[in-house]
Amino acid sequence: MSKIALVDDDRNILTSVQMTLEAEGFEVETYNDGQSALDAFTRKMPDMAVLDIKMPRMDGMDLLQRLRQKSEVPVIFLTSKDDEIDEVLGLRMGADDYVRKPFSQRLLVERIRAILRRKDAIAKDDAGEGEVAQTMVRGDLVMDPLRHTVTWKGNDVSLTVTEFLLLQALAQRPGFVKSRDQLMDVAYDDQVYVDDRTIDSHIKRLRKKMRSADDEFSAIETLYGIGYRYNEE
Repeated sequence: MSKIALVDDDRNILTSVQMTLEAEGFEVETYNDGQSALDAFTRKMPDMAVLDIKMPRMDGMDLLQRLRQKSEVPVIFLTSKDDEIDEVLGLRMGADDYVRKPFSQRLLVERIRAILRRKDAIAKDDAGEGEVAQTMVRGDLVMDPLRHTVTWKGNDVSLTVTEFLLLQALAQRPGFVKSRDQLMDVAYDDQVYVDDRTIDSHIKRLRKKMRSADDEFSAIETLYGIGYRYNEE
């Protein structure tokens, strides 16, 4: 049973979403501000966090920033329909997805299940369900799907589920171009729509993390109007 942390200062949302998620078989912990959630996460990290952006004491952005200092737990943001800037910023800070308010609770459940499936799929081989994926080595890049670890030139790089899947998809075939649509198919389920901006934001965050291990990292190339390519160095 996956444990979901739901953080929102709207008690009606907390109550209704908790009931829906528990009916779907999830274990749910609720918090009405970011600081309370952070205190609880320090003791035990959930399997996923669903965060509102605008909250008292500590907002969702600050909470995400604190989380990313210690964990790559999957995060979905709840945003208002006018929060496009916050959506982009959240993705660049390391959120895996976002859902706009007012939202269908069925949609939120689908997004949660999609990310958890992606997390589980990282340790599976494309050749067949249940087969353990092998460590992938591409020059200075080493990816271990079973342990969800990445190193570049021997330096550890901590990636979210989405970032790991995108890097894996690009590095599997060095020199071949992946369009944004192809990367969307890798990172998201068919029933989940995302736009180009979402993929671009994840790639920017991925590059930033790789450059924290090596400021000369340039293996991910942008082909404007086409997509992205991994060049083995």
